Amino acid sequence: MSGFYEPAWLFALLLIPVLAGVYWYITRKKKQEAIAFSRIAFVKSALGDARKSKRAHILFIVALAVIGLLVIGLADPHIPLEQTKEGTNVILVLDISGSMQANDYQPTRIEAAKTAAEQLVSSLDPKDSVGVVTFQSGATTAAYLSQDKDRVKEKIGAIEPSSGETAIGDGLALGVDMAQSVPNKKSVIILLSDGVNNAGVISPDEAVALAKTAGIPVFTVGLGTTTPTVLGYDWMGNPQYAQLDEKTLQSIADQTGGKYFKSVDERTLKTVYSGLSSSIVHEKEDTSIRDWFFAAALLLLIIEFWLRYGRGRIIQ
Repeated sequence: MSGFYEPAWLFALLLIPVLAGVYWYITRKKKQEAIAFSRIAFVKSALGDARKSKRAHILFIVALAVIGLLVIGLADPHIPLEQTKEGTNVILVLDISGSMQANDYQPTRIEAAKTAAEQLVSSLDPKDSVGVVTFQSGATTAAYLSQDKDRVKEKIGAIEPSSGETAIGDGLALGVDMAQSVPNKKSVIILLSDGVNNAGVISPDEAVALAKTAGIPVFTVGLGTTTPTVLGYDWMGNPQYAQLDEKTLQSIADQTGGKYFKSVDERTLKTVYSGLSSSIVHEKEDTSIRDWFFAAALLLLIIEFWLRYGRGRIIQ
């Protein structure tokens, strides 16, 4: 949480009103003693002209400001700033089931998804880490979390479709597990699927519960065109169509605090992935700003030194 990490130093700020009171007392006493003395020359020397007196006050205020800035810096103030040191874990969970070989996306769904995923990886912050999970009848890791975007893109390019079914729950659960492999770091999951969950040992609801417990938002992308796409034919010659379960993908996104995106062709898929990078909000973390106060104090000291001894000094 934001605040001061060394608050005991703040008690030193009480020195400022004390010093101001001592300064006011000494200045006032000096004037009274000068007035009580009969010699006019001494009075002029003690009081000085009004201009010099005002300038002396300015220098004293600058000195108090320096003390205040140093004390606040020593108290180590922290404020929430956008995370830049650690970055964000971005886990891509890609469906590679048999339906991803459909050619309603050119050249195929899986190839269009891979190209768009590579585009997303390229658009991420250099300090973000990316990992890739693929799923069909089960789930597996295609690329471990890494800041080496080129290596991750090579792994994405090597992904091949399978003839398996669609285990959305398994894929999402493995994505959550990958995100938690690097603790104390903001993570998001991007899940792409073109089918209905019909395999695996973990249900989508169970995987959602894992993501919610871990505080990981899941952005989902539904891959499929508006017209039915024939994947093949059964043993009786009946056509088999790809079915997109938008309701499940929408629910996953809503329950975890992410967003659902509907992709209808390879062009909009690229647009969706491009927009996802801007939807990934980097976590804000408490960051020390003590150096800001030390720098300001140093700057005031330089100004005071110049006013006292520089070419444009205000005290002769």
